[in-house]
Amino acid sequence: MTPGQGVETQVVRALGSIGAATLLSRVLGFARDVVVARAFGAGPVTDAFFVAFRIPNVLRRLLAEGALSTAIIPVFSEYSVKRSRTDLLRMLRAVFAAALLALGVTTVLGVVGAPWILWLVAPGFTADPAQSELAALLTRVMFPYLLLVGLGALAMGALNSQGRFFASALGPAVLNLGMIVGVLVLGAHVDPAILSLALGVLVGGVGQLAVQIPSLHRSSLLVWPSGELRHPALSRVAGLLLPAVFGLAAVQVMVLVNTLLASLLPPGSISFLYYADRVMELPLGVFGIALASASLPAMSRQAAAGDTRGLAGTLNFALRLSMYVAVPATVGLVVLREPITRLLFERGEFTHGDTVATAQALAWYALGLVGFSGSRIAAQAFYAVGEAGTAVRLGILAVVANVLAAVVLMGPLAHAGLAGASSFGAYVNVAALVLMARRRFGPLGGRALLGSLARTIAASVPLGAWCVVALWTWPAGAGLPLDVGWLALAVVGGFGLFWMTSALLGAPERRALLGTLPSREAG
Repeated sequence: MTPGQGVETQVVRALGSIGAATLLSRVLGFARDVVVARAFGAGPVTDAFFVAFRIPNVLRRLLAEGALSTAIIPVFSEYSVKRSRTDLLRMLRAVFAAALLALGVTTVLGVVGAPWILWLVAPGFTADPAQSELAALLTRVMFPYLLLVGLGALAMGALNSQGRFFASALGPAVLNLGMIVGVLVLGAHVDPAILSLALGVLVGGVGQLAVQIPSLHRSSLLVWPSGELRHPALSRVAGLLLPAVFGLAAVQVMVLVNTLLASLLPPGSISFLYYADRVMELPLGVFGIALASASLPAMSRQAAAGDTRGLAGTLNFALRLSMYVAVPATVGLVVLREPITRLLFERGEFTHGDTVATAQALAWYALGLVGFSGSRIAAQAFYAVGEAGTAVRLGILAVVANVLAAVVLMGPLAHAGLAGASSFGAYVNVAALVLMARRRFGPLGGRALLGSLARTIAASVPLGAWCVVALWTWPAGAGLPLDVGWLALAVVGGFGLFWMTSALLGAPERRALLGTLPSREAG
């Protein structure tokens, strides 16, 4: 086995662990959304919650799970490769103390400044004082979640740098479980009832941190903060953290822009976008984001060893795998958007009109799957070599593209246009990242990428035809059991056709994915 093949095997095995945990999270996430949709529907109350939850959630992705883990994994990987175990633990204790201080201050500021934050991200709420007050209350209740999940992200970075992925990937599943329990157990005992969902977020945050403690203990990485705020590693982490915040902010700023603009559209628009995004994030999270998380430690180790060509090969491999899943997923989601939305959400207070509106947004989000997953993966290459500033500049370009497209499309397409604008911005981002990566790391195997894309598109044609035929036979209104059976047949049949066609076309990505069984690592 060549060194490149060894790294690919490591990435695929890590992908199996992360993907399995993420799949569990997405299943629980859909169960959570079904519970929320049944209890609260789609309207002003859910709009208030989703805006309130989005604020600490965006900060979580930027300051905690996103930028913090992205900044510390290269540093942790270098210490693991080049330093002693004693130096590694000393560095970890110092980073723990600094993170605790920074996240604590941010949490306090968020609780105090909740009304002003809401005024910035959802100005349309000012027309309804009751909705604005509810959103502020929910924001204050949920903001401490940032502190909990930030410490969880630090634990994730430490474990991932040691080749342990499963326990940290379980965190989102624990969050979803906490939110489900919150609604079911507390919904009838708090006023307003939506407050039960916010309290469930806090319970889930505690769980996200706690679920990683056994793996930290087994890895001898469970440490107390040292207060050594002058440790040299802190300046390195800070140097990577700030540009990483802006680099990863591209997608999150797009989310906030869409929230701001959607608050100016008819009631329910924010909820339609949220539910559509949740469906689209199943393939994106289980594979695209999981693959980005799996490839960062590998590329960081290659960067620490000075293996630039090996890093370029890992990037090529990860991009090919992402396209192999994202293209057929796009076809399936676009064609079957309404049956999928109906099966998942249309019950209780969630009406058929809500289904149609959510399905419209889902189609436009799904068209951006290749861009969303590819941009996350390509950005990791720059974080691995400590050049997050490049991702910053290209991320800003993508944000500008998203804003311009949103302003143009929200008029004729309403909330669906905002989803389309996000997809457009993602493609601008991935195109710019790949072009810059080629300049920085040398040839990325462009012919292999284009050949992989062509094979994947060809293999997706029978899948698309199958889905169209299945849609003609959709038993709308026949009841939940028949809907479940029909959709299961549509998905399994379409996947089978794609898998067999890609085998006939000799797709190497298919063979690689056969290795995505969860690894036997302890954590």
